[in-house]
Amino acid sequence: MSATCPAMRLIMRLTPRWIALVVALALVALAGAARAAGPLDERGALKSVTCAACHGQAGNSRSSAMPIISGQDAAYLKKQIEDYAAGKRLSAEMEPYAKQALNLGVDDVAAYFASRRREPTPVQSPADAVARGRSAAAQCVICHGPQGQGDAAKLIPSLAGQAPGYLREQMLLFKQDRRSPGDPALTAVKALLKTIPDETLGDLAAYYSSLR
Repeated sequence: MSATCPAMRLIMRLTPRWIALVVALALVALAGAARAAGPLDERGALKSVTCAACHGQAGNSRSSAMPIISGQDAAYLKKQIEDYAAGKRLSAEMEPYAKQALNLGVDDVAAYFASRRREPTPVQSPADAVARGRSAAAQCVICHGPQGQGDAAKLIPSLAGQAPGYLREQMLLFKQDRRSPGDPALTAVKALLKTIPDETLGDLAAYYSSLR
């Protein structure tokens, strides 16, 4: 015969009315705890703490070089993490953190950042660069949309309000086939970027970072 702990023996003696009362009191206590929960009590928050060192609080980078990942589509974020971890998207800095995210739970990490309110970059671009970028962006609309919002169904990210230095760097990597080399889904964008002068890439980055 198996041993029963004291708490279980007590529960077994309770009448249905007492059990209902105990459950009700427990639910009230849990509701109070939920109301008092802090920012790290949300699902995925603790698993994402190390990301803040580079990507900023809740993924809202304030740097020109580091991307804002808050508010980005969860499926897109998950794919980037998986590609970094597998070495498909090359980055000696990101690969170990991507592997950590996989071990901790990539779905939770991606969902956490996707659910955060996106705060546009505070980095201001020159008005003339923004104007030139606006004129050059017509060829980008077919994939990224008229306001740079992207297309979540096709895993095309939002560019609006993104850090301008990061945008320019990524366009250069695409152009040189150094970002996700061999990925067939990126063939078209890489071919397009090869036709655009490097100085225009800076203008495009300025324009998309200015969108709100």
